[in-house]
Amino acid sequence: MLRLLLTLSFVWSVFTLHAQPALSPEEWREDIRFLQRTVHDDYPFLFKKVTAEAFDAAVEELYAAVPDLEDHEVSVGIARLIALFGYGHTRLGLDAWNSGNTLGFQQMPYNLYAFSDGIYVQGAHRDYARAVGARVTHVAGTPVEAAIAAIRPVVPVENEQFLQAYGLGYLGNPAVLHAQGVTEERQETVTLTLVKDGRSFDVTFAPASYDGYPLEYGMLPDDGNWMNARDQSTTPLWLRHLDKVYFYEYLPNSKTVYVRQSQVEHDPTQMLPDFYEEVFAFVEDNDVERLVLDVRLNGGGNNYNNLPVVTGIIRTDKINRVGKLFVIIGRRTFSAAQNLVNELDNYTNAIFVGEPTSENVNFYGDNRAVELPKSQLQPRLSFAWWQDKPQWENADWLAPHLPADLSFADYRDNVDPAMKAILRYNGELTYLNPMARLTELFNLGKMDEVATEARQFVEDPNYRYYPFERTFARTGSNLLSQGQIEAAMFVLEMNAELFPDSAGAWDSLAEAHRKAGNEDKAVELYRRVIALDPDGATGKHAREMLAEMDAEE
Repeated sequence: MLRLLLTLSFVWSVFTLHAQPALSPEEWREDIRFLQRTVHDDYPFLFKKVTAEAFDAAVEELYAAVPDLEDHEVSVGIARLIALFGYGHTRLGLDAWNSGNTLGFQQMPYNLYAFSDGIYVQGAHRDYARAVGARVTHVAGTPVEAAIAAIRPVVPVENEQFLQAYGLGYLGNPAVLHAQGVTEERQETVTLTLVKDGRSFDVTFAPASYDGYPLEYGMLPDDGNWMNARDQSTTPLWLRHLDKVYFYEYLPNSKTVYVRQSQVEHDPTQMLPDFYEEVFAFVEDNDVERLVLDVRLNGGGNNYNNLPVVTGIIRTDKINRVGKLFVIIGRRTFSAAQNLVNELDNYTNAIFVGEPTSENVNFYGDNRAVELPKSQLQPRLSFAWWQDKPQWENADWLAPHLPADLSFADYRDNVDPAMKAILRYNGELTYLNPMARLTELFNLGKMDEVATEARQFVEDPNYRYYPFERTFARTGSNLLSQGQIEAAMFVLEMNAELFPDSAGAWDSLAEAHRKAGNEDKAVELYRRVIALDPDGATGKHAREMLAEMDAEE
């Protein structure tokens, strides 16, 4: 039972309803108050990314608006409330294909995918074959990027990768599109404006009325009824054997063992420890120079199952070396798979390749359903904090050392940029942990080298996903709190110079000058913050600091 309770699995099918008539405004309001009380009484620890005050303000806004809203708008509003917590396991799913959906939510029969060069129709029902492989420019007449921004508040976004992996389905949900202002009325169809072969055209989709919506790890297959944009004459390693939880293959030309694990669960045909025992035995007994573990599709499972993977790699000295062990991560690496890559980062010499993960490094997982008494909606609220790294190493995601983004042409033509990056790797990464290098130089007092190498790291495309700005700001803040004013000023000034368009970087530097007693400089910098972020939270904070300084005079 303990293992069951601690299993980290991401389940989208949580919009469970029972048949009921439309609710009255007072019934909806009762549900909203019930949710508010439940959060405050039983889940107050979820107030990490959003304050209780901000959550309550959003509750009151929805509560007041209820009489003017249709049922689906209130449902989407409740999903927005849950999404404020910013943890993917804490959510109210509005997926139209789930059983028990009595509010009439519908799903259009297409699947959109955010490639490095745009949003494309990755797959669709064969009735809409013309749309498959086309780039999307507008959704229901709204520019696609604006439509994504509109549906974003409904998605429990941990980071932008999570939005791309798990949120774009709402661009095919007419109820969400209407509730979020993409359409003026709730529509029965959705028109996509598309570009293909240099030509722009519209395709109008009707709701899916087919048996199931056969997404496989976020993509539609090509199975006769459904079509996808990929050339079907061959299949790249990362999309082979999707009916298996894991498989491995030896690539003799590069002396590489490739393993794809798409869940942190047991395959029905072979228990996970037995599978990895076989993999590591093969590595030891054969001419193997490289191991690739691909978890880019892995959305989680039971993180107790990570043990044989991590310990097996640690024991296999032959491949637990920099340049011998590669782990492919991506936008669907989530939940127990995030725990797995955290542990590999902590205890092995893995080089991470691909895209950032969709989970925060430390996160709230494991959720419980909370049934709202009138609508019987069942939002799921997380209760378990998972911390694989110290709090000062927490980040929005685990970033790859070797970024490898997938373009539409790559997908269409079965090219895998991640494997290409691995197979051509020749030791070009001097530092897997750039901050460790900068800290070493800092502690040696080599400040000129710190500044020079910091700029080199920030400008190096291999480190484009590394959170330099946030890390420098946190380091400066820590130094400031320790009374190391001069050191803090050096770090924060460097951060502002490296990220001159960041209001946050200048705000942190202004705070440092204020604490150092340089009030004129602090005022100058706070005004710069306001100019950079006049309507945002950082600009608001700067105005508050200026008002506070005026009051002190």
